[in-house]
Amino acid sequence: MKRRGFPAGIGWTIFFSISTIAGAAATGDGPSTALKALAKECGILIGSAVDYSALVREPIYGDTLSREFSVLTPENEMKWARIHPQQFQYNFSQPDAMMAFAASNDLLVHGHTLVWHRQVPEWLSAGTFTREEMINILRSHIYTVAGRYRGRHLVAWDVVNEAVESDGTLRKTLWLDRIGPDYIDLAFRFASEADRNAKLIYNDFSYEPIGTKSTGVYNLVSGMLARGIPVHGVGFQMHLTTSGIDVSSFAQNMRRFADLGLEIYITEMDVRSRLPATPSQLATQAKIYRDVLDACLGQPACKAFQTWGFTDAHSWIPQFFQGFRAALLFDKNYQPKSAYEALSQRLRECPRPVPPGDSHVR
Repeated sequence: MKRRGFPAGIGWTIFFSISTIAGAAATGDGPSTALKALAKECGILIGSAVDYSALVREPIYGDTLSREFSVLTPENEMKWARIHPQQFQYNFSQPDAMMAFAASNDLLVHGHTLVWHRQVPEWLSAGTFTREEMINILRSHIYTVAGRYRGRHLVAWDVVNEAVESDGTLRKTLWLDRIGPDYIDLAFRFASEADRNAKLIYNDFSYEPIGTKSTGVYNLVSGMLARGIPVHGVGFQMHLTTSGIDVSSFAQNMRRFADLGLEIYITEMDVRSRLPATPSQLATQAKIYRDVLDACLGQPACKAFQTWGFTDAHSWIPQFFQGFRAALLFDKNYQPKSAYEALSQRLRECPRPVPPGDSHVR
């Protein structure tokens, strides 16, 4: 499917034309073999985090995104420092542009993130606010941001991101320090009030297998549910290496969250390799991608499989993990890698029936 780009004549303003999500829009006479068409037959969404500058500057980036994926996650554009740089100032230009791209290309949007301890603006981190003032700031931010995108292709929010330490306790952050542990409950309540139709997700890393951290997350969200807090799902980031994970333990872990009535989202998957990436490493990487997708497809509560970027030309890995690269589905020249083919092949082995009334997969 050829990317339609940003709507003509509106610059970086909001694009209001909301079209029906088509799922698999194919070119030619035969059925589409794009990942999103195959994933639709399996009853899941497939998506990627999106780099704003690449989307604006490289047509091939947007073409690949709109052809292969059904959902996008703004990589940085909705984080506090970008969208709320001053206490009484918001900057919506970039997220608005990404929402416009999504609307004109029949993509859903997974919002990221309403509460995080990183990428916080200095006015907030250095401010001397009382607890009540912090609660009001949090409420105002969530109402403003989530409220702005309500009903506009945005179907899910990572409401709170990375609030649990590896030992299962709450992470020491400015939110915990200045509000207390109930900041998480408050954030989810505010998000529900701002957008009652969006799926509200708790998102974190390195809790895929059953262990101390995953039990900490389990205790957190089960406690929220017992208190009537509107949490709908959990996000497993899945930033992996070619060492892989214990897929069996991951499947058991997903099952216990699903047993709580929660949806499961794989939100940020990548599988980094040491340089140079050998054919053997790439084959191992492909198997890990396939195994995780297989575990997702084996769990009816798993609603989406999303990667943190899709081309090695634009990836956070080299900057944060020295000596690692080649973590994504397409190489730096936008050619599909073995990992792409592994996902494609596994998706062809569906369909997995879509549960009746499930409006999240379109």
